[in-house]
Amino acid sequence: MLKETLGAARDMGRLNEIAGVLIRHGLGDSVRRLGLADKLERAGHAIRWEHVADLARIEPPVQVRLAMEELGPTFVKLGQILAGRADLFGPEWIAQFERLHSQVPALPLDQLRSQLREDLGGEPEAVFARFDVEPLAAASIAQVHRAQLKDGTEVVVKIRRPGITEVIEADLRLLARLAALAEAEMAALKPYHPQQLVREFAKSLRRELDLAAECRHAERIAANLVALPHIVIPRVYWAHTGERVNVQDYVGGSHSELSVAGGQLDQLTAEAGFDRPLLARRGAHAVLKMIVEDGFFHADPHPGNVFYLSGNRIAFIDFGMVGRLSARRREELLDLLLGLVERQPKAVAEVLLDWTGDEHGLNLAQLENEIEAFVDQYHGTPLAQLHLGQMLADISVILREHHLGLPPDLALLIKAFISLEGMGRGLDPDFHMTTEALPLLRQVVRAGYRPQVLAARAWQTLRRTLAVAEQLPHDVSRLLRNARRGRLQVSIELAHLKRVGDQIDRAANRLAMALVIAALIIGASIVMTVKGGPTLFGLPAFGFLGFGGAVLGGLWLVRAIWRSSRSRGLDDAES
Repeated sequence: MLKETLGAARDMGRLNEIAGVLIRHGLGDSVRRLGLADKLERAGHAIRWEHVADLARIEPPVQVRLAMEELGPTFVKLGQILAGRADLFGPEWIAQFERLHSQVPALPLDQLRSQLREDLGGEPEAVFARFDVEPLAAASIAQVHRAQLKDGTEVVVKIRRPGITEVIEADLRLLARLAALAEAEMAALKPYHPQQLVREFAKSLRRELDLAAECRHAERIAANLVALPHIVIPRVYWAHTGERVNVQDYVGGSHSELSVAGGQLDQLTAEAGFDRPLLARRGAHAVLKMIVEDGFFHADPHPGNVFYLSGNRIAFIDFGMVGRLSARRREELLDLLLGLVERQPKAVAEVLLDWTGDEHGLNLAQLENEIEAFVDQYHGTPLAQLHLGQMLADISVILREHHLGLPPDLALLIKAFISLEGMGRGLDPDFHMTTEALPLLRQVVRAGYRPQVLAARAWQTLRRTLAVAEQLPHDVSRLLRNARRGRLQVSIELAHLKRVGDQIDRAANRLAMALVIAALIIGASIVMTVKGGPTLFGLPAFGFLGFGGAVLGGLWLVRAIWRSSRSRGLDDAES
């Protein structure tokens, strides 16, 4: 409790800054609804609300983008990840998230030197044969300097910004609190699970802060792609690599080798020796192999992370953001992609329903019908005209309309597919992802039914069965021991049990009322035969009151039975 209190006090200044930025960009209503204004004012922080009216004319997606850019690296990274969540946001939001970029100037080397000296074990000029003072590139988390090893190898040195971890950790703590507030105060956000989204984002961002983890990712992908000699992954120099700095090959470092950045497609000419359709096919094959065969893929293959080398080779860099797919998820993905490519709507619907689950209040029949209608519209469409990335994005839109979100690993996957298809068409306007994907998908499916694979699965199943059988006597013994001690509990859950109980309760009430009415009638009849006592309209008063009560009770009983019958009729009509 004390730790949480100290953490909250420590982050109060940053919270005040976040609230101020949100208000400055016309998001003051969200600050009020989340209760941030009250918390800050109670803590003695003054909030300025002026100029909010001037910003109210800006569209909300633009307001949010501008606020994220001003709030710094954590929020910029969050926006960049949200750019791939078409299942959560509409196209106007996605367009703004895709424009997010960090306006972060490079730090002078003097501000990095102390940290760099600790990580390298000496001054950079002494460790390297040459170290460029001016950075090659700068981003929100790290900046890159070019250098040369003692043996003449050209390398890049990626240096994490000093103090960035503390800033990001504070932001992540505040984001977790804001997500909890949003989920509690804004009912419309609950189906999108803001807290889960922030937890997944925090895991991804912390991995990206570890520059050694980025290098481990690169080596793992290089090992998976060793059979593709035309794919280049920069080599890591572990002697100089750690959590805050890494050293890798400089792509295109050889003076005799031509290197073209992914965004400079106009330089990929036949005169320079480049075959653009071949590059598109090779890049697609490499990324598809990462996804459907290896289950470990570069989650951000945009043009800035790709270089084209002489010999029609492709180099991938920056493996800070990667995606992982379990074996089961890859099997489901294969079913989904084959269902889309081969126009099998039922297969697609089954996979998506498994992914989203039976959420409360979800109309499964309607969702399944919409998915089947969506896939069926491509029936008869030539394979070359199918845009696989766009189809996946459109399915995400259908799920969003039903307030369903895809699991985070699949959202990264769809983003990678869309980026890949866009790059392929940039290289070759006649590039078709489906024609490239279909042979590999079928190959992977066939590989799953090879005799040795089936034998391995059978052996794993047998081992699990034997393990269960081995534990069975112990489990039965424990069950009987608990039964003897009276600790055995049996829970039975029946659907609509409460409704059945209510019906029984109402029936018992009516039966009790019927018995009361019968008793009143019998009692009144007996009183009518007794002479003497007060009279009413010439009849014994108590007998008259008894018959009157019986009539009123009878009318209530008839009305209750009629209303119950009518209610059941309406329920049957709706179903």
